[in-house]
Amino acid sequence: MENKIKDGVSSAKGMPLWFKILIGMVAGVIVGAVFGESSELIKPIGTLFISAIKMLIVPLIFCSLVVGVTSMKDTTKMGRIGLKSIVFYLTTTAVAISIGLGLGIFFEPGAALNMVASTTNEVKASPSLVDTLVGLIPKNPIGALAAGNILQIIVFALGLGIALNLVGEKSEPVVKFFEGLAEAMYKMTELVMKFAPYGVFALMAWVSGKYGLELLLPLIKVIGLVYLGCILHVLFLGGGLVGLFGKLNPKRFYKGIIEAQVIAFTTTSSSGTLPASIKCATENLGVSRSISSFVLPMGATINMDGTALYQGVLALFIAQAFGVDLSTADYLTIIATATLASIGTAGVPGAGLIMLSLVLSTVGLPLEGIAIVAGIDRILDMARTTVNVTGDLMVTLLIGKSEGELDLERFNNKQTNAPIND
Repeated sequence: MENKIKDGVSSAKGMPLWFKILIGMVAGVIVGAVFGESSELIKPIGTLFISAIKMLIVPLIFCSLVVGVTSMKDTTKMGRIGLKSIVFYLTTTAVAISIGLGLGIFFEPGAALNMVASTTNEVKASPSLVDTLVGLIPKNPIGALAAGNILQIIVFALGLGIALNLVGEKSEPVVKFFEGLAEAMYKMTELVMKFAPYGVFALMAWVSGKYGLELLLPLIKVIGLVYLGCILHVLFLGGGLVGLFGKLNPKRFYKGIIEAQVIAFTTTSSSGTLPASIKCATENLGVSRSISSFVLPMGATINMDGTALYQGVLALFIAQAFGVDLSTADYLTIIATATLASIGTAGVPGAGLIMLSLVLSTVGLPLEGIAIVAGIDRILDMARTTVNVTGDLMVTLLIGKSEGELDLERFNNKQTNAPIND
């Protein structure tokens, strides 16, 4: 008996975080259904979790962005390839979140919930597009950090990172400081996410106790919309760019990357899929090792097409669930925030939920909406990671072609035993 208890405790400790969050969500729904509105007594536990996520947003984004920019060393070829990569990655990310927003607007997954947040972010009058663009530059960077003005923080962090690169050797102590601070924030994020199952349990108990089990059907609709958006993005944008821009056969591209896609789907980690991605790029697609070894790690860091698409669907779901009307400026702000923030949040444990909290904060949506979707996050993560990795490989292929470092015979599977080009 004692050994069985020990085995049970050991297996519980070994559960992956996503599974613990899923258990917390299911348990919360059951507790809320049984105890009704009395479940609000445990809601403060969930409020603490939401507050901890809010605490992370500003320092995590700022430090990660600075480190991400300073990691790109400035040589002529690397600078050119790096610029191409960033343009491709950010453009496809912006398209991805637009697809997500479009699906959310058309299918309205959260329209029937009629939820009310107990604590909401203040939604200020939406500024005009010109005011939004002018307001990107902070008059006082410290004030922007203190106020949590995300777009201004992103712009300042990008500018500081570029300036540190231009200074060169003298800036190394500052770069090291930000690298250390960023690592500390990653660790703090990991610690906060360990608390997620309990926070999700408390919030879901409150939500289901207040609104009933009618909440579950819209979640199934959200899963379907995210997967539909991911399929559309991979087939039409990915295949379209490979065929039209690269003048290459999309079928050969998809056939050459299926191994990496399967690993991405099962591991839900762009970084963990990196070895398979490099192998697919060099051996199956014919991209030179020098291109794939530079572009793919950058993509694993800053390219989040699938995650951005997920942000679009979920931001609309939460806005509709809580009855918040978003203006055109809000939609543009969501696109800009998720696109630029992708540079700093990829590879962070709990990146999807952290990015979602960032987007919700920027347009004043209730962060309590995170608890509603946290339980299905793993299911969504499988699809969005596959899209992220597919986008990395697509951009690597297109840059290899544009730089004249693509073995077309290998890509067309005509010369499988030739040595891999450098």
